[in-house]
Amino acid sequence: MGWQIVPGEWYLGGAMLLLALVFDCTLGEPPEALHPVVWMGKLIALLERLSPMTGNAISLLAGAGIALLLPSLFGLAAWLAARGLRELGAIPYLLGGALLLKTTFSVTGLGQAAQTTRGLLVAGNLNAARRSLQHLVSRDTQKLDPPLIAAAAIESVGENTTDSYIAPWLAFALLGLPGAFAYRAVNTLDSMIGYHGKYEYLGKTSAKLDDIINLVPARLSALLLLAAGLVTVLFKRAAHNDSAEHARSISVRRGWEIMRRDHGLTESPNAGWTLGAMSGLLGVALEKTGHYLIGNGLCRPDAAAVGQAVRLAYLTAALGALTTLCLLALGGK
Repeated sequence: MGWQIVPGEWYLGGAMLLLALVFDCTLGEPPEALHPVVWMGKLIALLERLSPMTGNAISLLAGAGIALLLPSLFGLAAWLAARGLRELGAIPYLLGGALLLKTTFSVTGLGQAAQTTRGLLVAGNLNAARRSLQHLVSRDTQKLDPPLIAAAAIESVGENTTDSYIAPWLAFALLGLPGAFAYRAVNTLDSMIGYHGKYEYLGKTSAKLDDIINLVPARLSALLLLAAGLVTVLFKRAAHNDSAEHARSISVRRGWEIMRRDHGLTESPNAGWTLGAMSGLLGVALEKTGHYLIGNGLCRPDAAAVGQAVRLAYLTAALGALTTLCLLALGGK
């Protein structure tokens, strides 16, 4: 594969992805001291402190430099690490590469965090549910009622199908480990300084770069979510599953319609695609007070809808991994 670190050995990349998924399911996240994303965050914080915050043009220039430096630095580090591992042989390359790749995405961690919030909602422990939600969203959660808590959890699960795994996997399929690490660096920059207000100019380049690199992954994630909904519907029909757990009907047609209608309601050019698909699939309105209401006219979500969203996200991850394997195989020919 011309883009890959080890041309022609696409099957190693596929095996690496599958092993990284096994690590994600069994080992979870590495300790903070060893986590590259934590290192990214610390370096961003340092660069922020060193950057001029006075003067629009100067801050914009400094922010552009950071947006170029960080992905390049971590992409280069990943390239050197992969090269070194490959020199040791296929097995060290596979195992070490899988451990490195795992740090660029999270499937089970996202689902578990949402399920924790769901469980606290079911138990009626709203204060704890609001606190647990802080692991998923950056908004103020202290005054959210149960439907808004559920909506925030579902929104995080839906939007992060792109950021947490589909996008880094696509970057890995195209550019190997350096691509996955460069993507995670850009995404981390956006999450830390890609905001209006204080970071209006320092984070502008990072925010725009994140928007650009997620244009394709976000739309693919939305389509994979709809495909996951279709698989769910077909499985339920085959199994004749009418349990209370699946009482709310999943509708792929409604998911498609809400996605097309409401994808432009978010400030981000990308987030609305997966949020619209998730809203329509579940038949629930997703509201961020003062910002957007996706699925207007649908019912307000509850704890059961959070569980459904997590199951759809897991299935989306499975379909996304299969898509990535196909891309690796096609590129390896």
